[in-house]
Amino acid sequence: MILRTSLVAIGVAALIGFLAWGLVNAGDGGIATGEPVPTNTLPTLPPGEEGSLADYRGEWVLLNVWASWCVPCRDESPALDRFEWENRARIAVLGVDTRDLTEDALAFMREYDITYQQLRDASGAYADDLETTGVPESFLVDPEGNLVAHFPGPFRSVEEIEEFAAPALNRGKPEGPGSG
Repeated sequence: MILRTSLVAIGVAALIGFLAWGLVNAGDGGIATGEPVPTNTLPTLPPGEEGSLADYRGEWVLLNVWASWCVPCRDESPALDRFEWENRARIAVLGVDTRDLTEDALAFMREYDITYQQLRDASGAYADDLETTGVPESFLVDPEGNLVAHFPGPFRSVEEIEEFAAPALNRGKPEGPGSG
């Protein structure tokens, strides 16, 4: 009984320590707004080709990093797919499956009927280059390849994604009174 209590106490202390370490080290890290977003070349999903964020130069891109084992990724997938379908003429959505198995990722894509371009980051090296802190995370990239906005965590609705992507969706529209 004492051993079990001690093990639980050690486990709780270790968890609290790990969470505190994460908060202290999270800081303002990550790619700064206005900085170039890495453009590593990665295999596509389904396999057979290669792709990169660089392929989208000249376009706005919502880059979404996800994994099939991530429950919040599953929760945001229908909204992200709907957003992509409704806005594909104005912004490209590019998915990056990270630290995952190919078959699991493909099953996820089939389950959620994901049709937009997907890249595979099996090792997590690209996610590390993006300085992600977890999945899902999204990055709004301007036509020159620079970071405009970063969204750590899952989107909860299409409206939340539209708000995040507003700089891309509102381009070319006049601003100011009466422009609504």
